[in-house]
Amino acid sequence: MNSKKSILLTGASGTIGQEILNQLVPLKDHYDITVFDLENSKSSKIFKRYKQEINLVYGDITKEQDLKKVCSNKDVVIHTAAIIPPMADDKPALSFKVNALGTEKLIQLIEKHSPNAFFLYSSSISVYGDRLENPWINTSDPLTPSPGDEYAKTKIYAEKVLQESNLDWSIFRLAAIMGGHKISKLMFHQPLKTSLEIATPSDTARAFVRAIEKQNQLSKRVFNLGGGENCRILYDEFLKRSFEIFGLGELDFPYKSFAEKNFHCGFYEDGDELNDILQFRKDSLEDYFLQEKRKVSGIQKFLTSLIKNQIKSGLLKKSEPLQAYKNKDLEKMDHYFILNNGSSCEFHF
Repeated sequence: MNSKKSILLTGASGTIGQEILNQLVPLKDHYDITVFDLENSKSSKIFKRYKQEINLVYGDITKEQDLKKVCSNKDVVIHTAAIIPPMADDKPALSFKVNALGTEKLIQLIEKHSPNAFFLYSSSISVYGDRLENPWINTSDPLTPSPGDEYAKTKIYAEKVLQESNLDWSIFRLAAIMGGHKISKLMFHQPLKTSLEIATPSDTARAFVRAIEKQNQLSKRVFNLGGGENCRILYDEFLKRSFEIFGLGELDFPYKSFAEKNFHCGFYEDGDELNDILQFRKDSLEDYFLQEKRKVSGIQKFLTSLIKNQIKSGLLKKSEPLQAYKNKDLEKMDHYFILNNGSSCEFHF
């Protein structure tokens, strides 16, 4: 008789999913691990080294016939698969199909074929919307995603479906996960004075892995998952330190390069609740910056410094707020900027 718990992990080729898998595999004597993911060159490369230690099933979360292959006899589901920003916002129909309807179908099939499973869902701080004026966030706060935040809408939809299901569940609303992320146009969507609480992928993954054995304490509860007091910083300071590490010099972008509203992030006032149960926090903000420094050799930093202006010019081309300002696009300016209200969130460099 197999006494191992049967775990289904979705999205294991993503930043957090990979780290969850890295932490689950050493526990393979206790857990039977099934990974469900799209098959592509990236996922094939990631999973190659785990082939002897996991049950690997490739499929599309939007296709019921694919999902059916992995939904029977599961004890725990860790669901991290999702289309994330900026693609989630650029392709809202696809985002809704995958993140909302795909999650809904997964929940329905788990209900049918593994009715006693514990379903752990990876949600997002984006569901709280713009918190510039009130950065301290609690799980009891209203879910008011910023205009145009299609990703947040899909998370709210999926949360509701899960909460109304017959499964046992827990929802973790993740703070800004830093580590392994790529620079995108979202860099300029975030106001510079945003209160930013980060969590590293390893700490985030540790929470999900430890949650497997804490079902009673987590059952049918929503938690905010962040790095806590030692992982808080203002966004402009975060960027300044990051630029210094990579050899990019000063944060000297032009006026109106950064949005002034309609993003998300903040400090989790009740974030210690989850850590009190799972004791998942090991990394601080300083640990994160140290990890980033280790990725950059002295010669890399020097070479980057020689072409820093060209690199920053390339980055600036991604700034949709600046484009709106230059083009005098009033509709988009209204979205990104605080108009007719002095310069409370405006910055000159």
